[in-house]
Amino acid sequence: MHPAATRLEAVALVRSGHTVSSVARQLALPVSTVRDWVTGRTTGPLDECPRCTGASVPEGPYAALLGYYLGDGCISHAPRYDVLRISCDARLPGIIADVSRVLREVRPTGKVFHVSGPGTIVVQGHWKHWTCLFPQHGPGRKHERVIALEPWQQEIVERHPGPFLRGLFHSDGCRANNWTTRRVGGELKRYDYPRWQFSNRSEDILGLCTWALDLVDVPWRRSGRWCVSVSRRAGVARLDELVGPKR
Repeated sequence: MHPAATRLEAVALVRSGHTVSSVARQLALPVSTVRDWVTGRTTGPLDECPRCTGASVPEGPYAALLGYYLGDGCISHAPRYDVLRISCDARLPGIIADVSRVLREVRPTGKVFHVSGPGTIVVQGHWKHWTCLFPQHGPGRKHERVIALEPWQQEIVERHPGPFLRGLFHSDGCRANNWTTRRVGGELKRYDYPRWQFSNRSEDILGLCTWALDLVDVPWRRSGRWCVSVSRRAGVARLDELVGPKR
């Protein structure tokens, strides 16, 4: 097993313009090993932190977990590790399963725990590197402090906006049926239509939601101080496709 520092040095040399073969010769490594490090096919020991070692992170699952964290997640400190907690509605087993799945995919060697509360299942994982993957963690409530993605997180969401939106809307969103009336031929008729809504008291998180909606060409509007709505038929259909049912 090669030290993390060696892997970081090899990747940095290749990215600075050196060839894989020359880096392999310089560091006395197999060419295939350097190539795998650069392409992300080998990430080293699965418990290593991607941010600390330069290893790759599974981007789709991470984007979804980031959305869940921004919506209903938090990180707390224990003596030997940090605890990532995502609160889920106990009536929605599909979302509980999805959160558990993406958490396992982001950290394959870690255990996933379910902690029951009144009407809630908290999905949580223990790891000392959660704050590396979620640098938005900080003291106080999210809506009382600045929430901004780092450049590497922005790049992941730009490549995987669908999973990110799934995490947001499955945590702090809902799909509801609205209705309106129109007069047709002198007769007042009722029309029902579905819409998605995302609610959060953080202006920064609302901005991340609308930014991601723009990435997938879903029209939206601010329907309240803390609410973003998607109500056009094509937009609702597109979001249905990306997010899936909340159940």
